Amino acid sequence: MNEAFRIIGDIAPGGILIEADHASARVPADIDLGIDPALLHAHIAIDIGVAGIAELLVQRPGFAAFLGNVSRLVCDFNREEQEPGVAPVASDGHAIAGNALDHAGRQARLDRFHRPYHAALTDLIDRMQPALILSLHSFTPRLASRPDEQRPWHIGILYNQDRRGAALALDWLRHEPGLVVGDQQPYSGALLNATMDRHAEARGIAYVGVEVRQDLIGDAAGQAQWADRLERMVRAVADRLG
Repeated sequence: MNEAFRIIGDIAPGGILIEADHASARVPADIDLGIDPALLHAHIAIDIGVAGIAELLVQRPGFAAFLGNVSRLVCDFNREEQEPGVAPVASDGHAIAGNALDHAGRQARLDRFHRPYHAALTDLIDRMQPALILSLHSFTPRLASRPDEQRPWHIGILYNQDRRGAALALDWLRHEPGLVVGDQQPYSGALLNATMDRHAEARGIAYVGVEVRQDLIGDAAGQAQWADRLERMVRAVADRLG
């Protein structure tokens, strides 16, 4: 296991690769973010529930997972290097004082986390040649900075230019009883899709970008339910992609 990432599951060629940029709330001991430690349990620090889902899925044949191993507040892997949000100074109304970095400090953060993460993901995809990538994220039911915004979706599907996997996933999900499904919700993958833009779209690899609402996967029972659903979905998508 690397400081920036961990790889679990079956990396045999042609399988399904789960990629989760925000799977950990870990902050290395030598980094002080200058925040209340309680915030490390909140959505600003981690995509709640996604690590549990990934760990369940890799117990099944044909799944591997590449998981971020530090908090998104330490380094947000789903941002381009030049974007301020790669080491955010604020998130959902909370100041992240420890990320007020000078140029050297920012480069050190990128060298330590962001660059090794993306280099290792490139290498894994080269070796695995996955049939499909599942980009797994979760979203908070309510942003503190926008308390009146309604977020009714149980799951959202995100994409940029390549809609192959997204279109099939949306069609499959809309046949699941009782689900409220978002197309480019709770935000658009055309605006925020850095990891998949780099590792899937730029390489012509089919993917499905998923956002699951966090209150549905905050415990073991919810994670098990959604692992089952996502397994059925991605296998159906991969089969139809051929």
